Amino acid sequence: MNPRPAPRPGGRSARVQAAVHRATHELTEQIGRAQLTVPLIAAHAGVTPSTIYRRWGDLAELLADVALDRFRADTEPADTGSVEGDLQAWAEQFFEEMGSEVGQAMLRDVLAGRSQGEMPVPCQCAAYTASQIEIVLARGTARGEAVPAVDAIMDGVVAPIIYRTLFGPTRASHALVRGLVRGCMAGAGHQPSDSDLALAGAAGPMLD
Repeated sequence: MNPRPAPRPGGRSARVQAAVHRATHELTEQIGRAQLTVPLIAAHAGVTPSTIYRRWGDLAELLADVALDRFRADTEPADTGSVEGDLQAWAEQFFEEMGSEVGQAMLRDVLAGRSQGEMPVPCQCAAYTASQIEIVLARGTARGEAVPAVDAIMDGVVAPIIYRTLFGPTRASHALVRGLVRGCMAGAGHQPSDSDLALAGAAGPMLD
């Protein structure tokens, strides 16, 4: 199936999306995610089921879109005065959010949407996450600090958190997250090659 074109932002399309997203959130809280159906969401949102099917295709795609929207951060990362401090604070908050029941469900919904072949590659949630890291690194650059590459943080901090959250073998911890950030900061100013990233992944901490 070919991916559906992205709807024109603003206007009626934006109002429909907002109503359907809001209905999905409210019904999830009221009856639980397992009981959700497209007709229920449509009725709660005040639209027809065909509106949802035309825009999202099926329930899995709708839930993936709702999950992606939750990846958007409401605020900029905390400014602690240093790149390492900012990354530590951001990474620990990211770890806590992804490890929560809501966060885990969100990740599963995103993966389910990708399994349908409809989600863009790279996934938009990665772009949202990278944009937060870019804010932190831009601050550090403005202060004259050595900063790691965005990809180094994505591969060295974000990826292990997501992997452990979804697959184990043990859950991440605050201590592990701090260690991952320190490891990335140790390479600040060095642009890692693919072999560097592979070696870092192999040598990275596996147990708390």
